Amino acid sequence: MIDKETRERIIALVRQEVVPAIGCTEPMAVALCTAKATEQLGCRPEKIEARLSANILKNAMGVGIPGTGMIGLPIAIALGALVGKSDYQLEVLKDLTPEALEAGKQYIQEKRISIMLKEGICEKLYVEVTCQTGDREATAIIAGSHTHFVERGSEASEVGTEDCLPDLPLDMRLIFDFATTAPLDEIRFIEEARTYNMNAAREAIKGNYGHNLGKTIDRPLSKGIFGNSIFCHIISRTASACDARMGGAMIPVMSNSGSGNQGICATNPVCVYAKENENTEEELIRALMLSHLTAIYIKQSLGKLSALCGCVVASIGSSCGITYLMGGDYSRICYAVKNMIANLTGMICDGAKPSCSLKITSGVSTALLSALLAMEGKCVTSSEGIVDDCVDKSIHNLTSIGADAMCKTDEMVLNIMTNKGY
Repeated sequence: MIDKETRERIIALVRQEVVPAIGCTEPMAVALCTAKATEQLGCRPEKIEARLSANILKNAMGVGIPGTGMIGLPIAIALGALVGKSDYQLEVLKDLTPEALEAGKQYIQEKRISIMLKEGICEKLYVEVTCQTGDREATAIIAGSHTHFVERGSEASEVGTEDCLPDLPLDMRLIFDFATTAPLDEIRFIEEARTYNMNAAREAIKGNYGHNLGKTIDRPLSKGIFGNSIFCHIISRTASACDARMGGAMIPVMSNSGSGNQGICATNPVCVYAKENENTEEELIRALMLSHLTAIYIKQSLGKLSALCGCVVASIGSSCGITYLMGGDYSRICYAVKNMIANLTGMICDGAKPSCSLKITSGVSTALLSALLAMEGKCVTSSEGIVDDCVDKSIHNLTSIGADAMCKTDEMVLNIMTNKGY
């Protein structure tokens, strides 16, 4: 049994990293920063200047902004100034009204907003917004994580640890022991993720969001291909939640490590499998904690934003959760992690957008396959590729590729995205 102090620190970390968010977290972080700068200014700004890191730009260019029917940063910034409240954190725009939306559109037409790349920074998650009225101005800066405000002049090294608990070294053994032995009442709060993210899947049925991938998988033609199976239900419910979120549905999801899609991917496959497999409530709670905490652990060394698609991280978490629900012990869960790393490593992030549901489906499909192989005692060995005998070393091989080796890939992706001919 893990001692009480360690359990409390792990719980604090999970509560910090698993939080509600409306819409894609990158444009919401920019809206949040705008709201804070507007509050500091004390009045509606006449002009807004946003300087952003390349990864923020990449993840905010093509995604729907909830409740607007529009995509991209200009409307997020306008609404952040007009109706945003910094106290709402990543639900900053939840007070949106039709009147505010029209005012935001007018704000954009009046060319009051300028958006540019912030030069000379190393931090991948950086937002700097300056609001001006007359000769007055106010600036707010977010860096390191999506809600972490810093003072002007803070070095990237000061915020690179983000605002989590850097002195809490996680590993897969600690994560497994915590998730499977912590008193149930201490970790029951993770069930909120099911409430939020399965609701998002249901919301997708009410409209046509994104590419309608989740609804397409549920249709008769798809059932003729995939069957009316647990597999079909898992990928449908997970893709549907992503469809709604990336398509601009005004509904909150429970995020993980600053990403709503990661929260969805770490939650919905586990919940659907538990329901179909008739697992107990306790088993579901422990599986969800295992899934989310695994994703948090991997993101600690990968970083909040990287060239590696976040569905790789979250799918590893859900594969662990599903393996546990299948009756897997620690060794089988380690097998699942290694199988995932052998398959999905290298999937690029080319921004947040409706087609993220396709990548999530690839991740979840692999999560199920990896879990099944693990339960059969099958595991990719250390003689194959980047997989190591040690599961934690395997994870750090994955994150070193995503955080360091793929930096040039990240630059190329952004260059392609910003230089398309239309």
